[in-house]
Formats: sequence, C-alpha cells, structure tokens
Amino acid sequence: MDSDHTPNNPPTTHSHPHSHHTTCINCGGATTYPPPPFSETSPPPVYRPIRAPAIPISPTHNVQQTIIMTPVPHAEKVPVISPPHHFQTPTKIISSDDHIRRFRDSPTAKNFLGFIVSLSESIRTHKLSDPCHVSPVTTSIVSILQTLIQSVDQIPPLEQSSRYGNLAYRDWHVRMTEHADSFILQLLPHELNSATVELTPYFTDSFGNSSRIDYGTGHETNFAAWLYCLARLGVIVEEDYQAVVSRVFVKYMELMRKLQLVYSLEPAGSHGVWGLDDYHFLPYVFGASQLIDHKYMKPKSIHNEDILENFAKEYMYLQCIEFIRKVKKGPFAEHSPMLDDISGVPNWKKVNSGLLKMYKVEVMEKVPIMQHFLFGSLIKWE
Repeated sequence: MDSDHTPNNPPTTHSHPHSHHTTCINCGGATTYPPPPFSETSPPPVYRPIRAPAIPISPTHNVQQTIIMTPVPHAEKVPVISPPHHFQTPTKIISSDDHIRRFRDSPTAKNFLGFIVSLSESIRTHKLSDPCHVSPVTTSIVSILQTLIQSVDQIPPLEQSSRYGNLAYRDWHVRMTEHADSFILQLLPHELNSATVELTPYFTDSFGNSSRIDYGTGHETNFAAWLYCLARLGVIVEEDYQAVVSRVFVKYMELMRKLQLVYSLEPAGSHGVWGLDDYHFLPYVFGASQLIDHKYMKPKSIHNEDILENFAKEYMYLQCIEFIRKVKKGPFAEHSPMLDDISGVPNWKKVNSGLLKMYKVEVMEKVPIMQHFLFGSLIKWE
C-alpha cells in the first residue's frame, strides 16, 4: 500500500504458498498481469479469469512503484461559481496519454481529486448511521436515487441466454434519461435552472452505458463529478459532505448493485483478476476512512465472517467485501488477490492513503477510463 509494504515486510496475517507465474502455464507465453501494486508477497494461485481484462496492462510497467512514488492527494475547497455564469454542454476531450498528462497537472484535476479527499475525510471514524447534517438537497438526491431503484422493479430482466448484458437495462436507462432534467431541476434554485444543460450529462453517465450494457469506475467517477458540479454551484456545501457519503453515496451503491445483479451489467474496463473490484473504487476509499483508528477492526478483519455479518451495514469497506463474497465463488485470495493483499497492510490510514494514490494513478490517469470523462464550464479543460 505504501513504501513500508514491500516484499521485505510481508503481511504477517496470512501467506500464500503459490509462486507467481510469469509465463502462461498453458501456452508458455508471457502472462498479461503484473503483480498488484500493494505487494508482491501474495500473488494468487493459478487463476484464469472468465474474461480478459478490457484494459491491456503491460507486465513490465511497474504500477506498484508509480503508486508508491505518488504523493498522497490532499483535500481542497471547491471554488463556487459567481453569477452570471454561462453553462455549456460538457464534452469528452481525453484521447491520448498527452491529454492525460495535461489533465493530471491541471488545477481542475487537483481540485476534483481534492473534493474526493474532502468527502473521504468527512466520513473518517464515522459509522454510516451516525447522525449528521442532512440538508433538503441531500434528502432530494436520496429520493431521486430511490425512485431509480424502484424503477428497476418495474422493468424486469428479459429471458436471454447470454451471461452478461440483459437488454431490459436499455429500457431502464431510457426511462432514467427521460427524467434526468426534471430530477436535477428539483435540486436547483430558480436562477440556476440553466445549469441542467451541464449537469444532466454527468448524471446520465453515472449509471452505466446503455449500448454496451456495462458499468465501471469511469461511470462511478462521473457520479462523483456530478456531485462536484453541485458543489461548484454552491448547492452542496462542506457541511453536507458527511451526508453525501453516508446517505447519498450509500444509496447510489444500493442502486448500482441492484442494476449489476438484475441486468447483469458487464464490468467496464475491468483489470480482470488484478483489479481492485470489477465495478467500484470510491466506496473502498470512503470505507477505509471510516475505519481509521478503529479499536478492534484492522484490515485483516475482512477475513472474519462474524465481523462482516455484524458490521457491514455500518462500514462501506466491509459492505463491499461482503458483496464480493456473495457474488464470487471460490477462495477470496484467488478471485480478489488485490483486496487480499491490502488486508495485510497494518492500519486503515495506510489503506486509505494508498487507495487515494491508486485512484489517482489507476482511474484518473488512465485513457480507457478518462476518455469518457466530460469537460464543460464547471469542470474545465485547461
């Protein structure tokens, strides 16, 4: 997770007797997966994912070193726009590594990531049920997400033979898109109604892609960008941040898990076995923050079924692990080696800071993910 967590200091909680294969056991060719960036001490046993990763990962690229060398991102205040403001339809711009470098070094990228860090800090040491300031806007967003959850029940999946991509999802997506403007107008003061032209595309891109019937960290990042835009408008303020995580983001996760299960959404841009999670990243960041300095629960506690059963409702990280254990079969170390590896990190603070660095490197600096990211007047291309 950081420079302390290297092969010289392996996790002491558990070990894997399997050695890492650098060549394919079937064809003798080079394997497509490098070791996970947290340590090289617990590679999975021989494991072949059901589908190849959508992102080609060079086995020679030392992702681990890049993450270790990345400074931990810091919280930043979101600058609120001052009227009059000209809103514009946001568009996709990133298509090359050069674009990624320009974006990475821009004030826009630093501030957006700083907003995510602020959300992470707002939930630090708090359970999901802890009382917090819940504004009318926060309540409205939760209500909108609940409406979208209910609409899944009204559009049942179609009977089809393919494992992924139930076509009924497209009907759900059409309905969500048709109502998007009216949803967003519920949140805005009258003088900001023209902002829908900019906010709606982020919103509709937050729940997966209707033509590919897939969902991944890029869509999740668009949801974070939508929340960031609301903060730029002053609709969401810092006092709301804890509720944005513990109420809004939790409800968003409930919706996304339902969509994934009911419509069998394909994982978009999955790293296969070496990914953190087939679909999500941010709940791990927020969830690790919740558990910082917890008296009893340590990163290795994810292997304790009693802890998962009793505390998953209160802690996002445990909720994610519990969900994976439900939907994936076989030993945890085989289907989720990255998360298994992280469980050997000594404390949650290191897990949280390591995940923030990994989010920056593995999500915000990857062309296949960020090529779908949108830029307008609120999130500027600089």
